[in-house]
Amino acid sequence: MTRPLAVVDTADPLQCRAALREALSGDGPAVLFRGGGVNPVHTAPLEVEQRIAVVVETSGTTGRPKRVALSADAVLASAAASQSALGGPGQWLLALPVQYIAGINVLARSLAADVEPVPVPPGRMSGARVLAAIEQMSQPTRFTALVPAQLARLVDDAEMDAPLREALAGFSRILVGGQATPAPLVERATALGWRITRTYGSSETSGGCVYDGRPIGQTHVRVVDGRVELGGPTIAEYYLGDPARTESCFIEDDGERWYRTDDAGELADDGTLRVLGRLDDTIVSGGLKVRLGEVERVVREQSGLADAVVVPGHDPEWGEVPVVVTTQSADLAAVRRAVGAALGPEARPDRIRVLDALPTLPSGKPDRLTIARLVD
Repeated sequence: MTRPLAVVDTADPLQCRAALREALSGDGPAVLFRGGGVNPVHTAPLEVEQRIAVVVETSGTTGRPKRVALSADAVLASAAASQSALGGPGQWLLALPVQYIAGINVLARSLAADVEPVPVPPGRMSGARVLAAIEQMSQPTRFTALVPAQLARLVDDAEMDAPLREALAGFSRILVGGQATPAPLVERATALGWRITRTYGSSETSGGCVYDGRPIGQTHVRVVDGRVELGGPTIAEYYLGDPARTESCFIEDDGERWYRTDDAGELADDGTLRVLGRLDDTIVSGGLKVRLGEVERVVREQSGLADAVVVPGHDPEWGEVPVVVTTQSADLAAVRRAVGAALGPEARPDRIRVLDALPTLPSGKPDRLTIARLVD
């Protein structure tokens, strides 16, 4: 059996919430949310299988487009797991685009809590816009979800703005995900009295399913040959129109379905997951392997470099070398010392490239392919 797939404009987030409610209950069509200024990566089919409630369309960080098909059970399981991990329901501040899974999750959690979310006014995020939205919230228990760049802007503003600082300190939890969050940024936010939780997940897992390294709900985590694999009821059904990719990324083992991520990781003795970076971010410099994600983690911990991205660059002697790209000036010698001390001399960045602004994907994540081309 099939059901219609409705393409819903994200201009009105509360209308999107109503459409999502009908999709999850089965009373309406499945939904695919699209922002008015975002070019779709595919033309959506008019129908999907009956069990599909949400399709998430993304260009991905590697340039390969995909459409992730999620069942109603998966989306609702994600909302229930998050609510349990956060200690109960509350009102959500919607600060993320609802065409992406993190924004969809805010809508789904709001439906589970039966409390209407409050959207941040459209436009570049600022402390003033966020504070104006917070003033519209009516419930005492409050949550929001951000990407690291948004958190960084709010921290910068709040360090000079007491009302904003105090308003966000009143939130029960601020989730931060979508990419690695630098430890110094979390420390600055925590110093303001904000309760920060770093999340890990993807569209294929119905969003964040690991909070501060620990799986939530019925999520299972394992590391196979250095690759992070995630299992549980929030896992997507498949990629629409891409059976080869589906077969490669979704596997069944002993009766349980697993999503094979593109991330490298390790599990501590207590089961805490540490994500080390993408499996495809390893370069060979002077005959030695260097994982750029690890280099980026250390670089971002240096003062003023929270936005830094590390990409491969070419060198006539060493072959490939790490290159730091940032919007801030930095002392290359100091950065090389810090990285060398943490990861070894072969991991030291060769140079720093300063841009007025970092190219980003529509989701707000760094556009690594474009950034890499800029340093060649």
